[in-house]
Amino acid sequence: MSTKSGSRRQSGQRAANGQNGSRSTNRSAFSWGSPQTGAIAAAAVAGAAIGLAANFGRKLFVQGMGATAGDWSEILTAEHAAALAIFDKIEATSDDQTSARTHLLAKLDYALGKHALQEENVVYPALREANQAHDADALNGEHGYVKTYLYELKRMPKDSPEWIARIRDFRSMLEEHMRMEENEVFPTFRDTLSEEQNGKITAKMNREGLKLA
Repeated sequence: MSTKSGSRRQSGQRAANGQNGSRSTNRSAFSWGSPQTGAIAAAAVAGAAIGLAANFGRKLFVQGMGATAGDWSEILTAEHAAALAIFDKIEATSDDQTSARTHLLAKLDYALGKHALQEENVVYPALREANQAHDADALNGEHGYVKTYLYELKRMPKDSPEWIARIRDFRSMLEEHMRMEENEVFPTFRDTLSEEQNGKITAKMNREGLKLA
């Protein structure tokens, strides 16, 4: 073999090695285990965690606005007042303000839905455990009428006099429901419980509220 042939062969091997090394470097740059991808994945995880934390913080803030009212009975009474305030705004609208009525009805639906979840999943079961099933069942049954009113109001034309008349019927029914809770059932039940028991109901109710906050 001549020196010139050996030199050409060695040069070819070096070139091939260089190309292989380049391809290997390129592959590692886009592989799942590369430093760049690891950094991107870490940033994505961190971003998701921040998003989850922000959402949970928002939930705590929304629920906390009601929770600052006091114990479970006082919180529910404050939520009653907030719902009635939405009724006030709805009743102040005119027939041509259909967008405002739709928006306010959605707010009312949300407020009453969150409120009902807390009562149905915590307070009414606690009433039944305390041998007050009659009151619990009566109040829970009235929640069915609340859902019926909301169902009808969502589907009725918002610019008709019948719609606002239905709103007033709904409010009248709901105010009677609230009076029964605030003046009869809840104060009596709360007074039979210890401070610790009332605290447990409050904590459980706030956890339920967080589900829809």
